[in-house]
Amino acid sequence: MLSSEGNKSGAKFTLLGFSDYPELQVPLFLVFLAIYSITFVGNLGMIMIIRINPKLHTPMYFFLSHLSFVDFCYSSVTAPKMLVNLVVEDRSISLLGCVLQFFFFCTFVVTESFLLAVMAYDRFVAICNPLLYTVAMSQKLCVLLVVGSYTWGVACSLILTCSAFNLCFHGLNTINHFFCEFSSLLSLSCSDTYLNQLLLFIFATFNEVSTLIIILATYVFIVVTILKMHSASGRHKAFSTCAAHLTAITIFHGTILFLYCVPHSKNSKHTVKVASVFYTVVIPMLNPLIYSFRNKDVKETVFKIMGTKVFSH
Repeated sequence: MLSSEGNKSGAKFTLLGFSDYPELQVPLFLVFLAIYSITFVGNLGMIMIIRINPKLHTPMYFFLSHLSFVDFCYSSVTAPKMLVNLVVEDRSISLLGCVLQFFFFCTFVVTESFLLAVMAYDRFVAICNPLLYTVAMSQKLCVLLVVGSYTWGVACSLILTCSAFNLCFHGLNTINHFFCEFSSLLSLSCSDTYLNQLLLFIFATFNEVSTLIIILATYVFIVVTILKMHSASGRHKAFSTCAAHLTAITIFHGTILFLYCVPHSKNSKHTVKVASVFYTVVIPMLNPLIYSFRNKDVKETVFKIMGTKVFSH
């Protein structure tokens, strides 16, 4: 066994990733590179569009710009390393690198789950109390809700990350995943991981249950309010403002709940990897597409930017 000091500075891990399928390394690299490129352009583009268009300087788009930033960040924590590991033989990562990757990944995923809950509350106020919307969703409250989401994300990650530095490792530290997942680290440790597992269970359960309760509660009120509307066009408009957010919530939480339900077995490892690819790489690409395709103001801004560039040439 490594000593406590040696463990903290010298422990190394090998990320297996998709090395089980050597014939798919190049195709997977090209597919993931394309997805990450769209994620990069889509999310940073969404942030730029929201800043450029004064029509989009509203609480909903303020939250959406932060959602795009978080999507870009947590995809960037995992995708570059995954892409490199598809084309190199040395897939090693130090303990510090592994823990840092988990810290940033956990921070942004937790922040995203609470941002989606905050956006559900924003839609609730907009539809159920439209006359009080500008007063209720003040700039100060919006900033507090966003700062609170980031703060809780950092706090959860910091507690779990600090607990990981007390773990000891020995022998071959092979992680059968494409990024440093906390439960994978715990399964490799030769220390007593009861406290770490308990902390992980408490935080994961609290974050998922609390955000889902907020989302479900707000949408119950939203649906009741929409059904009470006399105008068909009013009902359609109210529902269309929620459609993109509902799609994003369904994909994000649906994937996470699916991962909770996967039984622990050798065959499930491949299922977990595929589902993890979905919420670490695919979802950050889908979110800007979901919000831009369903939004007239966003599409108009994109066409204006593209038109300006065309005419400038």
